[in-house]
Amino acid sequence: MLDVVCLVEVFLGTGSITVRDCLKLQRLSVIRLDQIAGADLDVRVHGVAVALGEAVIVDESTAVRITAVAPPVGSGGR
Repeated sequence: MLDVVCLVEVFLGTGSITVRDCLKLQRLSVIRLDQIAGADLDVRVHGVAVALGEAVIVDESTAVRITAVAPPVGSGGR
């Protein structure tokens, strides 16, 4: 059971644009996000928020350092 592979997603931020603007996207386009610069990243496993983190560089890779862990679902925050 401990070797089950889980899908981990890290969200930098969210935003919205019109379909018209989406169709105009090209290399070096910029999409403004709702989050402020330096805000924590949301870490989700199979769509469930499990932690917050910050972007870091490890060797030549991008990684996420966990800064806070969410309480288990259904625990009532305890």
